[in-house]
Amino acid sequence: MPAVTLPPPDDELREALRLQLAVRLAAARSHGLSRWVRRRAAAPAEVAAAAAAPAANGAELLAAEAARVACCTRCPGLATTRTQTVYGVGDPRAPLMLVGEAPGADEDRLGEPFVGRAGQLLTKMLAGIGLPRERVYIANILKCRPPGNREPLPDEKASCTPYLHEQIRLIGPRLLVALGAHAARHLLATETSIGRLRGRFHDYRGVLLMPTYHPAYLLRNPGEKAASWEDLKLVRQKLRDLRVYADLPGYSQP
Repeated sequence: MPAVTLPPPDDELREALRLQLAVRLAAARSHGLSRWVRRRAAAPAEVAAAAAAPAANGAELLAAEAARVACCTRCPGLATTRTQTVYGVGDPRAPLMLVGEAPGADEDRLGEPFVGRAGQLLTKMLAGIGLPRERVYIANILKCRPPGNREPLPDEKASCTPYLHEQIRLIGPRLLVALGAHAARHLLATETSIGRLRGRFHDYRGVLLMPTYHPAYLLRNPGEKAASWEDLKLVRQKLRDLRVYADLPGYSQP
């Protein structure tokens, strides 16, 4: 049979394989492993510890991806004006993930999404449906602050979208919430207004997505808070139907 010559891997694949290997080696060393040996049968305590491993691995993979994003220069106008990238924050295995449009000044300074006044309102909104902020995952489409807090440009959103896709893949949420018109329209590839999109679930790459108003918009238009509350109640009921967050009051099944 003639030999088959395979093409060399491209740079993106090579980098992905390198990161995957680095993460696995780091995980092995963190458990004191320096070589592979045949193991005895696992004790019950070891089985329990292994059950918690996926969350730890998820955090490590997200950290590796965040480090890759921190070096991004795809958008020179953002890379040269940012203080730092703002990747995301929260539970690496969160059933609920919230996606906004872009970091603001406070986020750029602190490196965490939704930490200003809008972030404080978002935390209260989550508490209203019984979810601590640390039990969800929060991110933005853009990982860099647009200068002067201007609206994200189409090419900037296109450049950052692969990072968001990988983020969603690693976290594996059961439900997404798009915060604001920019996030909702971009994720759903539509020009429909947020007022017409909100109030019902949509499909985003096989994941349920609820569009709602951005907390910053609600600060400027408090009369719309009632509409967002209706959206969040639908989110809460869907999470109950999915039987997630069963350890939290209001989500456990009778």
